[in-house]
Amino acid sequence: MSEYDRTDAGIYDSYSTGLEGDEAFYVEEAARADGPVLEIGCGTGRITIPIAESGTSIVGLDRAPAMLDVARRKIDALPDDTQRRIQIVEGDMRTFSLERRFPLAIIPYRAFLHMMTPDDQRRALTRIREHLTEQGRLVFNIFDPSIEIIAAYMSRPSGTINYMESIVHPETGRRVMVSDTRRYDPLEQTLEEHRFFEEVDDEGRVLSKTATPLHLRYVHRFEMQYLLEVCGYEVEALYGDFRRGPFRHGHEQVWVARRV
Repeated sequence: MSEYDRTDAGIYDSYSTGLEGDEAFYVEEAARADGPVLEIGCGTGRITIPIAESGTSIVGLDRAPAMLDVARRKIDALPDDTQRRIQIVEGDMRTFSLERRFPLAIIPYRAFLHMMTPDDQRRALTRIREHLTEQGRLVFNIFDPSIEIIAAYMSRPSGTINYMESIVHPETGRRVMVSDTRRYDPLEQTLEEHRFFEEVDDEGRVLSKTATPLHLRYVHRFEMQYLLEVCGYEVEALYGDFRRGPFRHGHEQVWVARRV
């Protein structure tokens, strides 16, 4: 099963709520852009919709049909004027072609890390650059790999299940237990995660089980800076959080780069 099949799409918003301050940060960046925004990896529209509600037109692109189905249902419930500011497109960040340019492209919630090879990374950055206006900006965030966290996971027996949280299923109202397994490969800079969802009744009996894979390639700070430079960008800022604080190892890389 591909991670883009997203068997968890129906409950995704219940457990994947973003990072502290990221929604407000991207809404602010969109307001500064003075024009339509291109969002790469829009998923269920968690960032897309607030940007449109703030008055900015936005095109959301993603390659996971199930996630886009959720986004479209949410958009259908919005006022007509907000709906008119949103366009949803199914596509791959490495190969999409919209035949228009944007003053701002964003890649929220670490979606760039789905690029699993250096060639994928360069292709995506180049394709996005081709959709930017002159001096257009690219704003995105990825996690900064923590050597300590990676070492801790690698010291555990293979297949160790980590309990994450309990959520309420948005349709059935039942409790869903969320857990995962993780395997880091520091040589390839990859993370392979399998996330498990067990829906249980009031007595704790498991009624259904769902699993979804996740494959990411993490990127170190100066590696990311070099990728941007060789793909035709000038770095304007690197923040460590969505309050525009300084970069700190093991936290977040929040990049602002301009097409040159």
